[in-house]
Amino acid sequence: MSEEKLMSKKKPAYPVNPKLDAYLDKYSRKIEIPIFYEDLLRFSGSVVVEDAEGNDTLWVRVFYAEFDREEIDLSLKKVYSILHSDGGDRILEYLNIDAVDYCTFGNSKPFRIKVRNILNDNYTYFYVKKTDASRVYGLELEHILSPYNLNFLVYKDTLIEEHIAGIPGDVFIKDFLPDLSNREKAQLAKEFVKFNERCMIRLLGDMRSYNYVIVPVHDFDHVVYKIRAIDFDQQCFEGKLKVYRPQFFKENFQMVELVRNRLQKNSVDQYKIEERSIVAKRILSSEGRIMQLEDIAKLDNISLPENIERLKGEIYDLTLDMDFKKSTTMGEVLALALDFVKRNYQDVSMKQIIEKKF
Repeated sequence: MSEEKLMSKKKPAYPVNPKLDAYLDKYSRKIEIPIFYEDLLRFSGSVVVEDAEGNDTLWVRVFYAEFDREEIDLSLKKVYSILHSDGGDRILEYLNIDAVDYCTFGNSKPFRIKVRNILNDNYTYFYVKKTDASRVYGLELEHILSPYNLNFLVYKDTLIEEHIAGIPGDVFIKDFLPDLSNREKAQLAKEFVKFNERCMIRLLGDMRSYNYVIVPVHDFDHVVYKIRAIDFDQQCFEGKLKVYRPQFFKENFQMVELVRNRLQKNSVDQYKIEERSIVAKRILSSEGRIMQLEDIAKLDNISLPENIERLKGEIYDLTLDMDFKKSTTMGEVLALALDFVKRNYQDVSMKQIIEKKF
């Protein structure tokens, strides 16, 4: 299936409604910041950012007029302090804003801020984007249901995201994958199966290779590879179930081939069950918070009617759960999907307890 047919042309941005805003406030995601996304659009010039091989990265480095630059730099340092520290001013004198880059590709058109500690030259990044309810739901679900915590802030129409470190998937596939040992390839194949399952369960779409990173973790005498999503724009929007399964994007063809060549079907099924069980445990351990988010999403407008109709039908065909056919919003579809995973885990656990007892 071609990419044009698999994905919608463009996803609209959805506003954060008052209930979601209150939820963000409750969990310390809503914090007043000294600069807005619109402020960063006042740049007066830019140059193309190229990679080490001289290729266009689709980012441009922007420059501001002298009377704007000092104010913008100070505000961005304060944002860094709020995001990564206690929000105080005492660390600001040790920080420098080395670069402000603007992405010309994709829906979110983010700014990437490079912040350097002048005492030791350590640096990190954070991102400034326009607030979109889909992205907020995606970030919060990633924080709760994935193996990784996420730090982000929302204030009015501006979203601040921490940088997720790792090797971009497309770069890894091209430059690193061919040199992996057979053992490492098998381990990465396992991780891709789990990542694929996790995205489908929580309806995170568009995980093409450049929308996730691969993180090498050194563990005693070998390297373990983890996969992390880095783009959450396509949370609960598309109507095609395939969009929520990374395996169906042509950019991931080599990862799919890795699974096909390195794992037997029984192993793939085992890893899927493991991932569903882990997600179910996370749902149960954070059930109060998840239910609050679900209740807000159920009443929210975060997709198109035709997408909702198609997705609930396709998930019904997969699960044969009649509740999906009765759903009327994308939030209801999401809540039912998470509940389906939780119920199946609990049913299996209860069955095992009964079999053990009797």
